[in-house]
Amino acid sequence: MKKWIVIIILVLALAGGGAYYYWVYRPAAAKADAPAVVTAKVERGPIKLVVSSTGRVVSDLDVDIKCKASGKVTKLPFDVSDVVKKDDPLLELDPIDEERVVRQAKVRQSASQAKLKIASENLSVAERTLVTDRARAEVTVKSCEVRSKDARAKADRMKVLLEKKLISPEDYDTAETAAVQAAADLDNAKVKVEELKTQELALELTRQQVKLAEADAEGDNIALDIAQDRLNDTKVFSPMDGVVAVRPVQIGQIIASAVSNVGGGTTILTLSDLTRVYVLAAVDESDIGKVALDQAVTVTVDAFPLKKFKGKVVRIATKGVNLSNVVTFEVKIEITGEAKALLKPEMTVNIEEILIAEKNDVLLVPSEAILRKGRGKQVVTLVKEGAENEDVAVETGITDGTKTEIITGLTEGQTVVVHKGAGDAKWAGSQKGPGGGATRGTMMGGPPRR
Repeated sequence: MKKWIVIIILVLALAGGGAYYYWVYRPAAAKADAPAVVTAKVERGPIKLVVSSTGRVVSDLDVDIKCKASGKVTKLPFDVSDVVKKDDPLLELDPIDEERVVRQAKVRQSASQAKLKIASENLSVAERTLVTDRARAEVTVKSCEVRSKDARAKADRMKVLLEKKLISPEDYDTAETAAVQAAADLDNAKVKVEELKTQELALELTRQQVKLAEADAEGDNIALDIAQDRLNDTKVFSPMDGVVAVRPVQIGQIIASAVSNVGGGTTILTLSDLTRVYVLAAVDESDIGKVALDQAVTVTVDAFPLKKFKGKVVRIATKGVNLSNVVTFEVKIEITGEAKALLKPEMTVNIEEILIAEKNDVLLVPSEAILRKGRGKQVVTLVKEGAENEDVAVETGITDGTKTEIITGLTEGQTVVVHKGAGDAKWAGSQKGPGGGATRGTMMGGPPRR
């Protein structure tokens, strides 16, 4: 009996000890497991808001060089990456066919010039002959008029003498015949004058023949010029300073003319003007409203991971591009500084930041310290020593995702509660899916938040 009493007492003692441990030590353990309250100080510092994206390097100008003539390539002095100056010879074709055409054109030109000279001489002779014939005809008419008048006067006197029986009828008949002959000669002389009008018409035909000869000569001159131009077209010279980016043809290859070929002809090479270097970036539609001309830009390329290239926005596309229901707008960025010479067209570029806004010496708190309460109301939990924490309404400015600018509501040095997860959820709403850039920010002097 005593044995059972002792056992019962031991069991009760153990139970009491366990209950004591639970009520005394368990709450302390629970407190140790509970998450500690994270706080942060309201401090001053710089902040900037940026937009990031990706893009590619492009040159200032790319010119596809083609040849107006067709033929076999005999000279091709430049290769890819060679520097070319304006008017440097880029290509030469075998000119033998075009040289034959030039010689033929010269022969035709010489023949037409000879025909023109003959026609001009014939016209000159005809004009001088007409002048001489006209003068001779006019003199003849005047002479015939005098003789006709004199013969008629003699015939009339002979008629009077015949009536007086002073002469014989034969004498009168002779005088009358002479008068009639003189009148006929006058008529013939006048006919000669009229015939000169026909000669004038023939002279006009000769003038037209000269014009035709001039037209033929001019046509042959033009044909020679065209043949000479085609011969000159067998050589291609650089239209600008640049660098050979592409050279798809080789010596000995037959190329097609860019003028006579329906397909546009053969591209000999592509010249790129790298005096100015640009980046074409695709910016998401939700961020494009923040981008403006002349904004500062920082970019990087995989080829030079430790180097940052500076630039500025020089063009913003008016129309967006819809790809897989993601709309982006092309932003053209000019890279400035001597380091731009390291960039090559079509390099993939990381747009580290397009600087949207930047402020110095402003009040900053962690973005996770800001909560939204009510409609458009933002508050932070202010830590007060010796009193309960207090929610304080604040007005915020720009945010880089890690820090947020406080315009009103707090003062430097105050302590606020940081709500872990709240800032991340808020910031996640501004991130974009594939194909678009993301608005983000970095504290000046610190690494970018990715």
